[in-house]
Amino acid sequence: MTASQHDAAIIGWAHSRFGKLEEAPDAEALIGLVAREAIADAGLEPHEVDAVFLGTFNGGFQAQDFPSSLVFQAVPELRFKPATRFENACATGTAAIHGALDFLGAKRGRITLVVGVEKMTSTPGPRVGEILLSASHLKTEAGIEAGFAGVFARIAEAYFQRHGDSSDALAAIAAKNHANGVDNPYAQMRKDLGYEFCRNESEKNPFVARPLKRTDCSLVSDGAAALIIAEGDVAATARRAVRFRGTAQVNDFLPIARRDIIRFEGAREAWARAFAAAGLTLADLSFAETHDCFTVAELIEYEAMGLTPEGQGSRAILEGWTRKDGRLPVNRSGGLKAKGHPIGATGVSMHALAAMQLTGEAGAMQLPRAEIGGVFNMGGAAVANYVSILERV
Repeated sequence: MTASQHDAAIIGWAHSRFGKLEEAPDAEALIGLVAREAIADAGLEPHEVDAVFLGTFNGGFQAQDFPSSLVFQAVPELRFKPATRFENACATGTAAIHGALDFLGAKRGRITLVVGVEKMTSTPGPRVGEILLSASHLKTEAGIEAGFAGVFARIAEAYFQRHGDSSDALAAIAAKNHANGVDNPYAQMRKDLGYEFCRNESEKNPFVARPLKRTDCSLVSDGAAALIIAEGDVAATARRAVRFRGTAQVNDFLPIARRDIIRFEGAREAWARAFAAAGLTLADLSFAETHDCFTVAELIEYEAMGLTPEGQGSRAILEGWTRKDGRLPVNRSGGLKAKGHPIGATGVSMHALAAMQLTGEAGAMQLPRAEIGGVFNMGGAAVANYVSILERV
């Protein structure tokens, strides 16, 4: 998909708490936490919504598949509206957003509801690992131990071999995001763990797959988030609106062996295309929400977005550039690391939290300057790469 600019804007949102949500036994219940609330937040009635776009990875987390019409259980007034399920691994939520943008761009309707959802914690841990590893190239990568953590451990090892041991930077990223997560009422883990805890192996912070420790890995989570995305004419009459200034989707080869895996070339291309569509550069961003499924991913993403040259991503965190008071705050929400990572909900959550920042509604997370935000949502190991450049209308 080429980079594009849209008149469409986010005019409403809803966000569940992320974590082990025993009050929501399945995805259907999680959808019920956010779908109607997002419509109300936009100041709309359900009948005004023209189409539904649902993002859920599932892949074995639940027996129930074919979930697109589950939204009708929560909002029966949507019956007979078109509803479609989207999936693109950990970028599933943004894939659903792009479906809505394409629908609006084709003038098939004026108002869309996007819901991202995942119920993960009811699945036994070993099975979670198997399901997530299915987002890798099984012909060549199925034997990697420790599931997707093992995949990113290999990436970290390769990065260390080329650019030097960056364990200090990984620990600093983890500590930053956990400190930020304290301010996020939706976050699964709201505890400032501190740099020393994140840096050192311990009984509470063991290695999951060397060199990655538990604090380097995002959390298994339940959660849902929803957006109302409307065409420009509707957004112009909304009480507030956040426009998609530029977007891009870039997919790369699935097998790691086909790529220079520590360069995240698809992510690099997606950022470049989105900035070109927006007519902006990295220097124009006030903040970014980026896909820190593992701390090494955030480290390499600094380089992919152009914050530092290749191999120097450690500077961005160790010199404080990406902290909440730095030159480009990254993951003020706590990121996937502290907020949690319910697969299908993640991309929608990232856009909702960015919209909160841009409209001054982020509460304790609010940055003093939030004019233009960047969102990077990634599926697999830099396979499906989505960037959105957002600004308040």
